[in-house]
Amino acid sequence: MCLGKSKEAEIKRINKELANIRSKFKGDKALDGYSKKKYVCKLLFIFLLGHDIDFGHMEAVNLLSSNRYTEKQIGYLFISVLVNSNSELIRLINNAIKNDLASRNPTFMGLALHCIANVGSREMAEAFAGEIPKILVAGDTMDSVKQSAALCLLRLYRTSPDLVPMGDWTSRVVHLLNDQHLGVVTAATSLITTLAQKNPEEFKTSVSLAVSRLSRIVTSASTDLQDYTYYFVPAPWLSVKLLRLLQCYPPPEDPAVRGRLTECLETILNKAQEPPKSKKVQHSNAKNAVLFEAISLIIHHDSEPNLLVRACNQLGQFLQHRETNLRYLALESMCTLASSEFSHEAVKTHIETVINALKTERDVSVRQRAVDLLYAMCDRSNAQQIVAEMLNYLETADYSIREEIVLKVAILAEKYAVDYTWYVDTILNLIRIAGDYVSEEVWYRVIQIVINRDDVQGYAAKTVFEALQAPACHENLVKVGGYILGEFGNLIAGDPRSSPLIQFNLLHSKFHLCSVPTRALLLSTYIKFVNLFPEIKTTIQDVLRSDSQLKNADVELQQRAVEYLRLSTIASTDILATVLEEMPPFPERESSILAKLKKKKGPGTVTDLEEIKKERSSDMNGSAEPASVNASAVSTPSPSADLLGLGAAPLTNSAPPPASSGSLLVDVFSDSASAVAPLAPGSDDNFASPDLASSEVVSEEPADTVHDADELFHKFVCKNNGVLFENQLLQIGLKSEFRQNLGRMFIFYGNKTSTQFLNFTPTVICSDDLQSSLNLQTKPVDPTVDGGAQVQQVVNIECVSDFMEAPILNIQFRYGGTFQNLSVKLPITLNKFFQPTEMSSQDFFQRWKQLSNPKQEVQNIFKAKHPMDAEITKAKIIGFGSALLEEVDPNPANFVGAGIIHTKTTQIGCLLRLEPNLQAQMYRLTLRTSKEAVSQRLCELLSEQF
Repeated sequence: MCLGKSKEAEIKRINKELANIRSKFKGDKALDGYSKKKYVCKLLFIFLLGHDIDFGHMEAVNLLSSNRYTEKQIGYLFISVLVNSNSELIRLINNAIKNDLASRNPTFMGLALHCIANVGSREMAEAFAGEIPKILVAGDTMDSVKQSAALCLLRLYRTSPDLVPMGDWTSRVVHLLNDQHLGVVTAATSLITTLAQKNPEEFKTSVSLAVSRLSRIVTSASTDLQDYTYYFVPAPWLSVKLLRLLQCYPPPEDPAVRGRLTECLETILNKAQEPPKSKKVQHSNAKNAVLFEAISLIIHHDSEPNLLVRACNQLGQFLQHRETNLRYLALESMCTLASSEFSHEAVKTHIETVINALKTERDVSVRQRAVDLLYAMCDRSNAQQIVAEMLNYLETADYSIREEIVLKVAILAEKYAVDYTWYVDTILNLIRIAGDYVSEEVWYRVIQIVINRDDVQGYAAKTVFEALQAPACHENLVKVGGYILGEFGNLIAGDPRSSPLIQFNLLHSKFHLCSVPTRALLLSTYIKFVNLFPEIKTTIQDVLRSDSQLKNADVELQQRAVEYLRLSTIASTDILATVLEEMPPFPERESSILAKLKKKKGPGTVTDLEEIKKERSSDMNGSAEPASVNASAVSTPSPSADLLGLGAAPLTNSAPPPASSGSLLVDVFSDSASAVAPLAPGSDDNFASPDLASSEVVSEEPADTVHDADELFHKFVCKNNGVLFENQLLQIGLKSEFRQNLGRMFIFYGNKTSTQFLNFTPTVICSDDLQSSLNLQTKPVDPTVDGGAQVQQVVNIECVSDFMEAPILNIQFRYGGTFQNLSVKLPITLNKFFQPTEMSSQDFFQRWKQLSNPKQEVQNIFKAKHPMDAEITKAKIIGFGSALLEEVDPNPANFVGAGIIHTKTTQIGCLLRLEPNLQAQMYRLTLRTSKEAVSQRLCELLSEQF
């Protein structure tokens, strides 16, 4: 069809052609199949040019009954593009499709399936969702039809999942993963992956088959799969799909399958190190696609330390790659690796490269990922360096990410602040550099920390006073300065350079430049000064009495000026001191800065429960803090104790908690009204005794045995966060933190199904012996857990004396009318109450000799269960809770540690020595403590880790 050169000529030509086609369709002479096909094809072309077509539909439907492929093809193509689901012709179309599906002609079946998938309407799903699975699993179906049937069913499931019935075909479709035709396997893998995400139990047998097929692909030469080899990479698309399918499930339980999968992943990592077989970009793209998906699976499983470290080293090579996309993907994957306790140390070795990327990278999205990675890899050892680099970058950062960087700097500075003078300096520097992006949550936070810590108040007052002397100050700095000087200005008033009058004049010089809320805050500071510094009372009253205040157009400012002036005039000194006394410590609450960061990042596609898999263990056990806690820390809550959102339990009593050692565990600040109640040993409303638990067990079914007790239990000895238990119904995740003899554990119960759990009752059970040694307080949970939802339970822990056993978590609920009962060991072990202790070589061996009584030493010689990697061994010893002492043992291959077990009644010193024998693949572990039972228990726990 020749169209005109202009738009008008085109429309004129098209109208003429439409009139011709219309006359042919309405003519007395019946059209043959070829003519009908030709005119329908012209109508389709005209429609694709953007013109409306309001006739020809019936002729297209008539083409479906033709036995000629080209005529039927044009009919289906027209219907796929022009016929909507509300058309009156849909019944005729469905009948034609059914005839073609029943014809057993593979060409016609393929056209019908393509049409169903292209239309993909609910009406199509209602008509064919029951038929297509039968075609898919039928033994005599051609390979090409199986491919089309699998993809067609996938399309219908995505549009109308409720109309695709699960039945006998589900167990048979899994076996398509063994099909000889790789095209069928590829299509079936896409279908099974989508179905397994919603119905994992139905397709769990696909794991072993997927591993088997993946193994055959990755071990094959590029010549073995010629039709599916892409630039020397065998079946890259199928490999990626199989790796994604395996990410729907936890690591395989069968040791043989697990071992085979590990071999596959190692082979993929090994091939990535080989020289490229082609210089074409397609080769590297295919090879890297498989590599990155394999690394995603390694991260998802988070169970093989050796693979995690290797994956990290592999990604490190991409950080300086010339391809921007590879640098971006490497940074993104390393963010997740940094969250694993097995690979965190390996990620930290690339800190200089990441910092350099932050400074030199041209692409803003890559720079943002570099910021995310620095945030993820930060810990006590590198916090000051990372925060300094992020502050430097902030001065030139893109405006779109400045607020996020500000929040991250504030969180890191607070979380890893050993010296709170550094924290105050950092936040004030943050306000100076990016004041417009410092939200209220950030400056509220620094105020709350200063008020809650006596040891930093004088320094904070001195620092903000000096910062306010700059000619141009950001308004947020004026707010912080006004608040802190109003509370603690008296601590620096003895210095003539910061006398009361100088402080007042400095603040008041900023008054006229500020917004109304900041002026209101400064007026409150002035009345505080009246109480703190009576000698400048007259000066302040003159300011309050001025027309600019008493007759201010803003009602809030006018009211404050009038009331404060009256208060300063008629109130006695005692009343003034009472009304304007120093702010009390803030109650302990969830971190509001972290909540704001999560909100800014947007609602994630991964639930909190899934995030637990990624969050590394809290730095409580492995930090280098002194074992003792000073008096001010006991009386004042630690502001850095809970920044991972662990304190998000519902508030039962909003009154400030009593000052107790329990308050060390939780965060102190938030604008919300929620807070975590402190440990209250006297409150035993929710304590579960064995008698209570046994009385609650419903008689329908006896209590299950403890699931995978040893494997799950030992998994958490050297880490605090992760997934404790998972089956097809329920996932249980943990976040926990410990300090001295106190701990707090957050248990997350996730409903993986679409059906409610009813009468959901988790109970922590302690034996009689354990109850006397371990004081547990649990919070009740909602008895109904909606499908796809999760609930959280808080367990407060106090170690009274050393203990050998672990509590049992028993969970009972009803699912679909069936009673469910399961129990798992709760990983509360004696080493959780370790505080690391640094020692010199001389002190260590002196103490070692003092513990020479045979009853004080326990030794175990055992074969290595995991690869003998020095870095992983160091990480595990630190995760176990002791300090790792460098250059103490004469043999540099040995590992030496020291720490103190804290209980309520006593402190138990502990020394350990681990001697690896690489040739024999053996370890000798020696522990010496002042108590035999403690030595024995710690030796048992640590031996299982290597």
